[in-house]
Amino acid sequence: MELSEFLDLPSQAIADLARKAGPQVCGFPINGTRRWYLLEKNNNSNYLEVICNRHVEVYRMLFEHGLDTILAPVFGSELLNRGQEYLRLAIEGMTWLTTSPIFLDFYRAYGVRVHFYGNYRKRLATTSSSALADTFDQLTEDTKGNERYRIFFGVFADDSIEAISEMSGRYYCKYGSPASARTLEELFYGEAVGPVSLFIGFDKFSMFDIPLVPTENTDLYFTANPSLYLSQRQLRSILYDHLFTRSAPEPDYEQLSPGAIRKMKEFYYANGETAFGVGLLRDGIWYPRMANGLSDLQ
Repeated sequence: MELSEFLDLPSQAIADLARKAGPQVCGFPINGTRRWYLLEKNNNSNYLEVICNRHVEVYRMLFEHGLDTILAPVFGSELLNRGQEYLRLAIEGMTWLTTSPIFLDFYRAYGVRVHFYGNYRKRLATTSSSALADTFDQLTEDTKGNERYRIFFGVFADDSIEAISEMSGRYYCKYGSPASARTLEELFYGEAVGPVSLFIGFDKFSMFDIPLVPTENTDLYFTANPSLYLSQRQLRSILYDHLFTRSAPEPDYEQLSPGAIRKMKEFYYANGETAFGVGLLRDGIWYPRMANGLSDLQ
């Protein structure tokens, strides 16, 4: 199937193709939120209401295109170092995940089972919002019967080594044998997640806060614009590459035609100094260096 045809398919047809390829677990840390709001806000809008509505719109789009499970790191330990005002807003945002009708109606309508993973109970204990951990656990309990989709929200998941080490130690003390990789996965995430199929990041090229489940077959993608700008066409381009382009078998190089070899050589020579992930700073903001160089920012 050509990309142009794929882009024009109904969402359900794309979802069917994705599920036919196997369970689709997507790592999707929504990043660049404050930049998106700065550029798109209405001066009279409520920050959290606008952000939460857009989060839900993006999650719906992912689900409707055949991604059954989303791993969504939302807050890491660095927020504890960003000042009290940022921490207050972050805590309020995490509260909205469990109490806002925007999210609760979404979980109910789409049949979303919710888990929280990470060292959140220990980290939140150092703040005035330690009780928030109990609301995470309550939402997990309230949605445990939902069977259609899953979202795993990562909270302080960058502190995973310590948490996993403690879980492993407790398991050994209780059962007298080391925990298997699958058991640790279930202990850390709340249930088995399965290998991550693809990861959609933004900003500097890095994959973070989804321990244990990425594999050598996890396809990595990075958008040039903040995550909340993700469009249907952009998502479909990623899915086409994931389902068709990257899954194509390696050719027999001995059987390549002279024309194919010439085109390959021309491409590599023309791009001999290109490295994906190289960026540049403008006004303190990191931008990916695009194929057209700096012209868009000069």
